[in-house]
Amino acid sequence: MLKVLRNLKKSWVSVIFIIILLCVQATTDLALPDYTSKIVNNGIQAGGIEVAVPEIISEADMNNLLFFTDKDSEILENYELIEDEPSTHQNKVIKEFYGKDYEIKEELYVLKDLTEEKLDNLENIMSDPLLEYSTVSNEETSKKLKEEIMNITPEAQKNLINSMSIMDIIKQMPEAQRDEMLKQFTDYISKMADTVKEQAAVTSVKQIYINIGIDTNKLQNDYILLSGLQMLGIALISMISAVSIMLLSSRVAAKLGETLRDKVFKKVLSYSTAELREFSTASLITRSTNDIQQIQQLLAMLFRVVVYAPIIGIGGFIKVLTSSDSSMAWIIGVAIAAILVIVATLFGVAMPKFKKLQDLIDKLNQVSREILTGLPVIRAFNKEKKEEDRFADSNKILMKTNIFVNRAMSMMMPLLMFIMSSITVLIVWVGAHNVDSGTMQVGDMMAFIQYTMQIVMAFLMISMISIMLPRAAVSARRINEVIETDSSIKDKEETKKFDPNKKGLVEFKNVSFRYPDADTEILEDINFTAEPGKTTALIGSTGSGKSTVVNLIPRFYDVTEGELLVDGVNIKDVPQKELRDIIGFVPQKGILFSGTIESNIKYSDDNMSDEQMIKAAEIAQATEFIEGKEKKYKDPIAQGGSNVSGGQKQRLSIARAIAKDPEIFIFDDSFSALDFKTDSKLREALAEKTQNKTVIIVAQRISTILNADKIIVLEEGKIVGQGTHEELMQNNETYKQIALSQLSQDELNGKGGK
Repeated sequence: MLKVLRNLKKSWVSVIFIIILLCVQATTDLALPDYTSKIVNNGIQAGGIEVAVPEIISEADMNNLLFFTDKDSEILENYELIEDEPSTHQNKVIKEFYGKDYEIKEELYVLKDLTEEKLDNLENIMSDPLLEYSTVSNEETSKKLKEEIMNITPEAQKNLINSMSIMDIIKQMPEAQRDEMLKQFTDYISKMADTVKEQAAVTSVKQIYINIGIDTNKLQNDYILLSGLQMLGIALISMISAVSIMLLSSRVAAKLGETLRDKVFKKVLSYSTAELREFSTASLITRSTNDIQQIQQLLAMLFRVVVYAPIIGIGGFIKVLTSSDSSMAWIIGVAIAAILVIVATLFGVAMPKFKKLQDLIDKLNQVSREILTGLPVIRAFNKEKKEEDRFADSNKILMKTNIFVNRAMSMMMPLLMFIMSSITVLIVWVGAHNVDSGTMQVGDMMAFIQYTMQIVMAFLMISMISIMLPRAAVSARRINEVIETDSSIKDKEETKKFDPNKKGLVEFKNVSFRYPDADTEILEDINFTAEPGKTTALIGSTGSGKSTVVNLIPRFYDVTEGELLVDGVNIKDVPQKELRDIIGFVPQKGILFSGTIESNIKYSDDNMSDEQMIKAAEIAQATEFIEGKEKKYKDPIAQGGSNVSGGQKQRLSIARAIAKDPEIFIFDDSFSALDFKTDSKLREALAEKTQNKTVIIVAQRISTILNADKIIVLEEGKIVGQGTHEELMQNNETYKQIALSQLSQDELNGKGGK
């Protein structure tokens, strides 16, 4: 897999940018739950007040507050009493809370401009006094306290006590009695959780603001609006990052797909026939399309899993431990354990099938290709039903495997969503009890739910990629097999030049050949020479090795023993491109490419003149049917030449080789589909064109090679005779039997008499 990903070098800038954007998105996503908590805790419950320190407080409230603490000086040193002319800082605070046109009507203390550290220290000092003061000042609490005091007060003093505020009553109580009463509040407050205590202290600050006429509703609305806008801004950044990541990931994945397809295709083009036999055509097509598509799909997800999921998972867990109530962290452990159990189970069940899928797709492609290619034969033998059954069997196996895998995967999402929903219910259940007991705030519970969902989603993404990865890994292995398989036929680092004095000369010297996977020699001790200006023909029974001999000349295979020389140089010592440039090869099976008649004849050179193209078509006896076409040379050719007959296909293949005007012509049984009249005309026209060229013909029909300058007779991979037609008829029994099986003695004698 890593070998495939090395091809991302061309997209390294985009990859770095994706990683940066993923970090930005993860950071913003982790920040959002905090804002949810702030809006609920500070905005809704605390009325927009963030810290348990009043920024502005009346002198009366300050005196009452100080009554509940012995740290008067530590508190007062952080405040300034407004004098006749408020300072710049005091004016700023007053405008913030009251507006521009407020007139000061009482003595007010304003909090100094403190550092964050000093503000935190002051909050710790003031939180308990604020709670005690607000508890005593609470209407319901003060009423109960008054009733208790009235019960122990003499009748004569009850009217006086009843007219006094609870604070005045407490201040006038005996110190021991007062301390005893206040100790009850202190014990209650000490049992409260820090977050709840802080929240209650903030509520006390709100009451102080109300006492001095500050519009706390406006304060609350402004806070919620500002926090909401900040939250929307962060969400917008996250959204832009996510969209950019998807666009860039798709682009990088598509670029990787293009690179891999290009590499695979170029590699296949460099293969010799031996490697093409090793990889079937159907398999190479699957590897170039479906396998690369699997890699692309994985890559689109991979960045988010490798970068985003760990940041979200680890970051969310840290946030839970530091920003929320860590006592519920065990719930996350339960969620992760449940996810891992489900994924591991599905992984064990579905993974073997994932590995099998690609091979099944190969097999289906192979069966489809065989059936479509051999359709005429299938119809001729009425075997449609048999081939339908063969296709149905392959298709059904693939279908069943796909259904099994898809069913397994389709179960995963509902199960994981069930876990997520169950975890949410569990958090609410446990969190509600904590809120009720005063150890947790509602906003913290909501933030905990969001962090938990983020952590679970991170593991969910990792689980998804763990399912995709094995199939992509199989595809990556199959792609690497193609890319890393070197052609058995390579050019040497130091090459030679052709000898101009031996132009067109082809020499076989003790040549033997066996296929890479064969145990015996296909060709053995082949010795002959094909000279320029002469026609050399090869004939023999089926399987005698005729096509193998001519396939050695352009190095479709390499000889295993002996030497094969072209233009006086061993073909292993010259570049393959230069060797094939001087050869015009017409294969046994005429192959045409989708396009036009013109594009097929001009295949060797797109800039070829029309005159050269037409001349080649005339020699190949193709002008008759070309002129009959509606668009002449511009008439379309379907894929594989399926819209022309076998004879027309052969003539166009021959015209393509003639138009190239090479030194050496090789015709591998290329006249078999021609009638005798066309064959005769073509050979006559070809003889004029190839007067100074080397012509090598593989033939099944004796009539095609009667006039050859040299005929090589092959039998079971060995040369059993060579010479002219007349010589072989006299002294070679194998040739004579082949000749008599095709032509009568009179026809052969007639030839001999010419």
